[in-house]
Amino acid sequence: MEREIYMDYAATTYIKPEVLEEMNPYLTQYFGNPSSIYHISRKTKIAIDIARERIANSINARHDEVFFTGGGSEADNWAIKGIAFANKDKGNHIITTNIEHHAVIHTCEYLEELGFEITYLPVDAFGFINIEDLKNAINDKTILVSVMFANNEIGTIEPIKEIGEICREKNVIFHTDAVQAVGNITIDVKDMNIDLLSMASHKFYGPKGIGSLYIRKGVKIHNLIHGGAQERARRAGTENVAGIVGMGKAIEISIQNMEKEVNRLSSLRDKLIKTLLKIPGAKLNGALGKNRLPGNVNVSFENIDGEILLMNLDSMGICASSGSACSAGAIEPSHVLLALGISTELAKSSLRLSMGSGTTEEEVEYLMKVIPEVIEKLRKSNEQWNSR
Repeated sequence: MEREIYMDYAATTYIKPEVLEEMNPYLTQYFGNPSSIYHISRKTKIAIDIARERIANSINARHDEVFFTGGGSEADNWAIKGIAFANKDKGNHIITTNIEHHAVIHTCEYLEELGFEITYLPVDAFGFINIEDLKNAINDKTILVSVMFANNEIGTIEPIKEIGEICREKNVIFHTDAVQAVGNITIDVKDMNIDLLSMASHKFYGPKGIGSLYIRKGVKIHNLIHGGAQERARRAGTENVAGIVGMGKAIEISIQNMEKEVNRLSSLRDKLIKTLLKIPGAKLNGALGKNRLPGNVNVSFENIDGEILLMNLDSMGICASSGSACSAGAIEPSHVLLALGISTELAKSSLRLSMGSGTTEEEVEYLMKVIPEVIEKLRKSNEQWNSR
């Protein structure tokens, strides 16, 4: 293995040095429990407040509307279950999409077992919901709409502001899973009429195991975790102070660098997509241009096994992901790709490359050379392809 090229930033990012530096004192020196009253504990309490303010500023929220969680999945669970249980006197209908992250889909499936009615909106070939479908799905029992801001697999950015306007007009609470969007897209929860928003630190160069849920002031929601009075009695458990500090620093850096980084990654993305689509039998999955996350590339290759492709790339030092997952020993195609209307076979032959802060022009040039060569090599041993 000559080199290591990381192309899976949508899965997780590294912690930036400036973030780790700001975290370190809260791992060693200022380790006190924020609920205590002595000096080192007061220091941790102040650090939490500063981080909360940074996160609130990044999405144009109030600091007392930001609540820390154990990550994006917990934030999604809290938003959906919390709204469902707190508003069941109004109705039991929830609307989401069929391309959500499993943290949303599995939560909704759990609520279905409890008697809630869930509408899973379909998407078009590019991954967009139909606004008319949303309008038609809302009824007098609808209590929540949950639509992800940007898809983690295909990079499609949904029309969030338009969705928010519809929900506000219909007096329906609107939640968005913005785990992939934060740091890549300008977010204004007030302008976009967002009531709840989930994010995860490790997607924008902060530590793992820490996230947050924005809850608009006045929204009626039940607690997910019960116990102590932390997070203004909304989320029990001793705070992950170092993680919170790191998240606050990471989001501040991401917002400061966002415009420049978005332009850089979008250029690299388009360059890589253009080359990959020259490969015979290649198909782009997801939206184009400004409607796609800047670092996301997702392409399917006819008559190629995605897992074998990944193993070949890994042997060459390239870290990427596929549109299939191993479940109980069987390779299952991505539910997102199937929702686009592509075949099971093509879904299993997809490659997701997601770029980030450490991605260089040189690395993209290397991928543009290597991937077509690997595809050609694999197809030489594929009788079905060679007989075309």
